[in-house]
Amino acid sequence: MGVIETADEESVATTLLLPEPPQQPPPKDSYYLAYIVHFTLGTGYLLPWNAFITAVDYFSYLYPSQSVDRVFAVGYMLTGLFSVSAIIFYPNKSGSSFRINLGLGLFVVSLGVVPVMDLAGLSGEFGAFYVTVGAICLAGVADALVQASLIGSAGELPHRYMQATVAGTAASGVLVSFLRVFTKAVFPQNVDGLRNSAILYFIVGIVLMVICLVFYNIAHKLPVMKYYNDLKLQAISEGKQQKDSFSGPVWEIMGGLKWYGAGIVVIYVVTLSIFPGFITEDVHSVVLGDWYPIILITSYNVFDLVGKSLTSVYLFENANASIIACFARLLFYPLYLGCLHGPQIFRTEVPVTVLTCLLGLTNGYFTSVLFMLAPKTVQPQYAETAATLTVLFLILGLASGSIVSWFWVI
Repeated sequence: MGVIETADEESVATTLLLPEPPQQPPPKDSYYLAYIVHFTLGTGYLLPWNAFITAVDYFSYLYPSQSVDRVFAVGYMLTGLFSVSAIIFYPNKSGSSFRINLGLGLFVVSLGVVPVMDLAGLSGEFGAFYVTVGAICLAGVADALVQASLIGSAGELPHRYMQATVAGTAASGVLVSFLRVFTKAVFPQNVDGLRNSAILYFIVGIVLMVICLVFYNIAHKLPVMKYYNDLKLQAISEGKQQKDSFSGPVWEIMGGLKWYGAGIVVIYVVTLSIFPGFITEDVHSVVLGDWYPIILITSYNVFDLVGKSLTSVYLFENANASIIACFARLLFYPLYLGCLHGPQIFRTEVPVTVLTCLLGLTNGYFTSVLFMLAPKTVQPQYAETAATLTVLFLILGLASGSIVSWFWVI
């Protein structure tokens, strides 16, 4: 397949080589504090999107003439895509610490818009929808600032911190799923119930953003984080890092990562074209009723977390095989098609649930593998750029998968 190309004298592989190991061993991550911080931040930066999209029933009630879910997805992803691109091609305009703090602050503002409008009695009024769309676009900018900078920073660290960050993103989905189960069980299934559920999502999101702000600013003082930051500064001073992004290493690094990027894009095209649209709209259960899509979504999110956590136990380091496995996930299309139109035995709850668990497990594991391996293909001074590029590929995959889902490929 030629996934990872052989280096020649003009290629990235000859110029971006791993350095000699440091003379001094890194300090111990006491009480796993640095790991916990990265896990928490990973959980935090996806929670605002999950809050908006999980409360879509409430917004659809407020604004029945609008295609809320589609508008939200386009607004969030487009602003995120443009913002990540700006970070990649103009990396020296601001530091990662500034971008992460700014992004977390913007998250608080965007999440606060909905409860404030509700308390002021403005929800559902003329113009309120556009304010809400503005809030989710602001969250898209914040996501790009935090995600690109955090993943970029984690790319400069050992594998376990990238694994923690990626696993945190899955934990965000699990948290929202459990909140959804809780609110459905506790609140009445009427307008007041939808309202109370939505407000709960946004309040939990605001609280978590504040926790993330505190955790992130404490993390810089940890000895293990100082050690790797000093290592980065040393690598930059000893290397020849070019400042001009358009003619410099960004394009070379992107070329070296193209198969990693293709794998990431395919992962999310397959996942987003099936989940959650097909799972919530095309399969039904007489026994479980409207609990069925909630159970399926929760199952996916739990196994996505399992997959992203498995790399802390065993990391499959064969990049070629991992990328081939990403393309092999295209087999989920005929498998789900069989659950929809095949023999009756395949159109029951058990096969669909098992398949959905496998969809989450493979999504989580191979996402984590590629995110962990990609930054280690370059010199340390370029690891942040390489890791940030994987975020760009991720957003392209999410956007493409969302578009494909509109055509109901299943």
